[in-house]
Amino acid sequence: MSGVRKDLRAMTADGVAASVMVGIGETYLPAFVLALSGSQVACGLVSTVPMVIGAALQLCAPWAVRRLGSYRHWVVLAAVAQVLGFVPLLLAAVVGSMSIPMVFLVVAVYWATGMAGGTAWNAWAGTLVPERIRAPYFARRTRFSQLGIMAGLAAGGIILELGKGWGWLPGAFAALFFTAMASRTCSAYFLSRQHEPTPPDRPQLPGLGELLTAVRHHSVSRAILYMLAAQVACQIAGPYFNPYMLGQLKLSYVHYLMLICTPYVARAVCLRAWGRVVDRVGAHRVLWLSGVLVAPLPLLWNFSDSFGYLVAIQTYAGLTWAGYELAQLLLFFDTIPTERRVGVLTLFNLFNAVAIFSGSIVGGLMLAELGAGRYAYQMLFLASTLVRVAAMLVLVRLPARAAKPRPIPPTTIVLPRGLETAPRPFGIQVHRPHALPAPVSIRIVVVRELQAAKHAEPAFSDR
Repeated sequence: MSGVRKDLRAMTADGVAASVMVGIGETYLPAFVLALSGSQVACGLVSTVPMVIGAALQLCAPWAVRRLGSYRHWVVLAAVAQVLGFVPLLLAAVVGSMSIPMVFLVVAVYWATGMAGGTAWNAWAGTLVPERIRAPYFARRTRFSQLGIMAGLAAGGIILELGKGWGWLPGAFAALFFTAMASRTCSAYFLSRQHEPTPPDRPQLPGLGELLTAVRHHSVSRAILYMLAAQVACQIAGPYFNPYMLGQLKLSYVHYLMLICTPYVARAVCLRAWGRVVDRVGAHRVLWLSGVLVAPLPLLWNFSDSFGYLVAIQTYAGLTWAGYELAQLLLFFDTIPTERRVGVLTLFNLFNAVAIFSGSIVGGLMLAELGAGRYAYQMLFLASTLVRVAAMLVLVRLPARAAKPRPIPPTTIVLPRGLETAPRPFGIQVHRPHALPAPVSIRIVVVRELQAAKHAEPAFSDR
């Protein structure tokens, strides 16, 4: 087995293991906070406020990569630190109590280690995955990762439902956090098994003037501005779907689990198709299309509480978000040079966390002002939809780039004597035979006889 293939398999295994951690650990943090405090606002903010703190802490990533002189060492170290971040949560679940500020602090460390390792991983992965297979490989890896998240979600929902039935919900959360620790440990192992073909080239954070110039003159920067604006819009309602489902709709953990899992199933099913679309038309155009498709999602929650209807909405959400997330990932790979990727993505993480925090604070203030009832949630979903539509104005100025053309390698075509002067496509070399009387490897179909139509183009097809 080639070294590249081993690295890609280890990268896929790491993605699956880390995704199980997300599904069974990170996803249930809001439910854990709700069980501890009973506060729907705190339940929503635990996914956003700690992220801002974590984003500030992860600004050390470029310095750490320079200090260690290795992407891999820093990424593995960050993964191990994230494992240790679950220990206080596990102990809190066993004891059955922890103050909300302390929970937020522990989750901030979780986010800091995850984001600090993620920026270096992005640059490292760009050196491991050949460009010619990048879109289909990451579509495939993401599909398996979605299945990992779904498996973690399913296991977590079943464990919580059993714990609730047995009257020991804290122990159920402890089991979730322990499994998350084990999954991230496996992820760290697979990260350590991958090679590092290109060492880091002293990554640094870009300066403010450089960022402002890039925003004015580069379309990818305008795409990033759209992503940040869309993030604000999404987070107005996003963090509060969990308390809405558990607190307003009074869903059981099984129904809650089904609604949470549905988008991941939809993502896994359609990611291969999105990968082909991105490969054909480019990540910019897919960002356009998926941005339009995700805009009305929150408003759809206002029309019915039927469980079947909500499953349909979640299916649509998974289909559309799959394209958006894949386009975003590939835009980073295709447009940011490897040597600058750690610094640029570190700053993006910070701005993205601020956007998430800003949106969630707006949503929390709306709920607090309107009373956190059904009407308040309806207004919340409407506001999120309107701001998503407004964010599309940034995309209006974004040029829809086509996919980068793939170079055609020079091909020698052996022709019978007399056809060596036939018109041929660019990049194909024609060799006039001296001893060979007929074509050997490629068949040439002449649309019309050359004597009858001098300007006819021959069509080429492989045997």
